[in-house]
Amino acid sequence: MSDTDANVARRTVSWVVALSTIALVFDGYDLVVYGTVLPTLLADPAHLGHISAGQAGALGSYALIGVLVGALAAGSLGDWIGRRKIMLVNLAWFSAGMGLTALTQNVTAFGFGRFFTGIGVGALVATVGALVAEFAPAGRRNRLNAIVYSGVPAGGVLASLLAIALADAVGWRGLFWVGALPIVLVLPLAVVKLPESAKWLAARGRVDEARAVSERTGVPLVAEPPVTDRLGFPALATRALAWPTALLGLMSFAGLLLTYGLNTWLPKIMADNGYGKSYSLTFLLVLNLGAIVGGMLASLWADRAGAKRVVVTTFMLAALTLALLPLDLPLAALLLAVAVAGVGTIGTQVLIYGLVSNYYPTRARAAGVAWCAGFGRLGGIVGPVIGGLLVGAGLGGTTAFYIFAGVALAAALVTALVPRAQHADVPVPAVAPEPA
Repeated sequence: MSDTDANVARRTVSWVVALSTIALVFDGYDLVVYGTVLPTLLADPAHLGHISAGQAGALGSYALIGVLVGALAAGSLGDWIGRRKIMLVNLAWFSAGMGLTALTQNVTAFGFGRFFTGIGVGALVATVGALVAEFAPAGRRNRLNAIVYSGVPAGGVLASLLAIALADAVGWRGLFWVGALPIVLVLPLAVVKLPESAKWLAARGRVDEARAVSERTGVPLVAEPPVTDRLGFPALATRALAWPTALLGLMSFAGLLLTYGLNTWLPKIMADNGYGKSYSLTFLLVLNLGAIVGGMLASLWADRAGAKRVVVTTFMLAALTLALLPLDLPLAALLLAVAVAGVGTIGTQVLIYGLVSNYYPTRARAAGVAWCAGFGRLGGIVGPVIGGLLVGAGLGGTTAFYIFAGVALAAALVTALVPRAQHADVPVPAVAPEPA
């Protein structure tokens, strides 16, 4: 590859990573902003009408159900129509959903807005992994994937900080309008700067188009043979992929169970252990910042040692630190344990997306990422429920932490069982061979 081609390729990959990261920052923002506005909606019926505690919980789950639907829909379509179209459509879909939610006047419409927005969130989460895997250089796939998926916890931090800084000035509707900004700030850039995956084009037999994209973007074209059998979700049911797909789904289920369980109940559990309300935001910030920083460092190791080995290690770290959290640790040691727990839970889920994105062949990559994002989202629903049942039953935070530690340990064992990926990329000539 010439220096000019290398420079063009770096710019292309940078745009793909940047646009994907920004998309997931807004996704993370959406998933957290509901919690920041909920006290306002509960306290004043003038906004949407009276909301009971049960309705509040249901409204929180509607977005997660939408994420599940969106992820599975993206997996069904992404391997058929391409990554770029899914990204563009769902950037607009997500933004429209946030804007519609900001305009709602009653609980029913608000719930529909959360579900509608969740569809766009799920489709984006399920698509960016496949997109980045097909543009990233082989030795940098895990770190670039970690950058992209770290956008989710970063968006959660952004939602918390903007709620503190702007809630009084713009109100809860203004916070949702912030979430609608991608349609004017990100979508136009994506239309211009986001190319289709040349690897996907080649896998669909559109080799001439793939070569043209490769020449324009500077990204070398490597691909598998054109698809002649099952594509998308049907490919996941083949003998070669069914067993690893089940294991990868369980890994994602565990990772998101831990992620949502801790983000939901860590402040309450620590308050029950004697820490005041002023520590709630501190614990959550440390958890998510630990996930971002630690996840990035772990991704560098994953590019050298392999993502599977690193995920086993970080799940084990999660099991250890979660078992330590109920102990009477000094505050500095407790914060360090929370940060490491963030690496082992939220950070591990980032690494899982990288492992999954690079595990599947091109014909099934979008479906594989969508399966893990969608099935894993069920864990995101179960995690807060487990914490709520334990706290409601008066069993305290100690039991919850030990159960979460057991989940992390079981997930490490499941990860160790994942077989080695069997597909491999092969170079595609830059020029079509002359006919005989």
